[in-house]
Amino acid sequence: MSHKRIPKRKAAIAAGSVVALGAAAILLPNANASQDGASDDAAAAPRTLKAADASDLASQVAGMLGDTFAGSYYDTDSQKLVVNVASGGDDATVAQAKAAGATVREVDNSMAELEAGAQTLKSEATIAGTSWAVDPRTNKILVTADSTVTGDKWDRLESTVDTLGTGMATIKKSAGTFKTFASGGDAIFGGGSRCSLGFNVTAADGSPAFLTAGHCGVAAAEWSDTQDGAPIATVDQATFPGEGDFALVKYDDPATEAPSEVNVGGGQTVQIAQAAEAEVGTQVFRMGSTTGLSDGSVLGLDATVNYAEGTVTGLIQTDVCAEPGDSGGAMFTQDGNAIGLTSGGSGDCTVGGETFFQPVTTALEAVGATLGAGDAAGGAGDAAGGEEAGAGGEEAGAGEVGGEEAGAGEETGTGEGTGSGVEDGSGLTQSQ
Repeated sequence: MSHKRIPKRKAAIAAGSVVALGAAAILLPNANASQDGASDDAAAAPRTLKAADASDLASQVAGMLGDTFAGSYYDTDSQKLVVNVASGGDDATVAQAKAAGATVREVDNSMAELEAGAQTLKSEATIAGTSWAVDPRTNKILVTADSTVTGDKWDRLESTVDTLGTGMATIKKSAGTFKTFASGGDAIFGGGSRCSLGFNVTAADGSPAFLTAGHCGVAAAEWSDTQDGAPIATVDQATFPGEGDFALVKYDDPATEAPSEVNVGGGQTVQIAQAAEAEVGTQVFRMGSTTGLSDGSVLGLDATVNYAEGTVTGLIQTDVCAEPGDSGGAMFTQDGNAIGLTSGGSGDCTVGGETFFQPVTTALEAVGATLGAGDAAGGAGDAAGGEEAGAGGEEAGAGEVGGEEAGAGEETGTGEGTGSGVEDGSGLTQSQ
């Protein structure tokens, strides 16, 4: 993401950095459109859908099913929405859901039961280094513990999961450590920390602003687009830890232009049209100043993560890789829906790991901002998609990840080009 205040040269991502994306061709418009003109006989059959359409259908079907709705997910192979219905669901309502185009399956655990299980985990096993989220594909709660959860802490977590009953939750160990990441799409600098601009927005008072991670917003009040540069934006609101990880940062110059797009490298941009809810199974992309463009899938919703700094709720869990230096970066879909802001996780882009994102929809509602409304709304400016990308100059752009200019640059990145940039002891930020 970016804005026109950055007078630096265009960033490029080396082709080898985007191998996971199939040379980025995956971002081009595709033919996964909903079926139109289907015959009356096929009206009740599951429809093939775009991921965005699946999210809309999920909301519609959830309203139909009421208490018997037990979650849904997008099957990328069949391009269909799968909806869980708790045992005992009304046949007529289930028929309505099928007629709407969903694939319906009966499951054992209702959403109320899963949410009650998550509440038990919160009250009995809020341990730093743990997380949990509902996984509709297994109809269970996915509980994860990082490498710091050992001994009595592991025993406590495991026994709490056991009390939920058979078939209610699964538990797994992560090789890494849960921590917030610093930096993302366009590097921003404040108070000795490096973070990332996520999506440009229009604040409630009409002024240009951007969203980033909340742990960045509480780390410094003023932010610059160059290391040791003059501030260009000031934090207006920030939440971390607690009910989210997001911050609204207003540009100091009200004339700042901040159009809505994300630079994905190689001269290619993705226009950001709107914010959308995540759907489990949806393919998503993340742009980060350290690791560039990465893709993966949504694994769980309403995730709770117990960072060392405190508990954060309401996040999206994914398998998109990220590394220190990627916090605040934009997570989006190939058709231009803003989905999330990089919060934290474990692992890296070599071995993988768990990652967590702040839902954009929740952040926008909380701060009263809007996406995609005019030049100052929702997205990247020409620094992210045009000729002037890179927040830290030639050494600190979105960079040729995996090439000569890794991440936020040779001076501030965390990849091969890492220089003086190191994590501080808290794991909260990336030090300059």
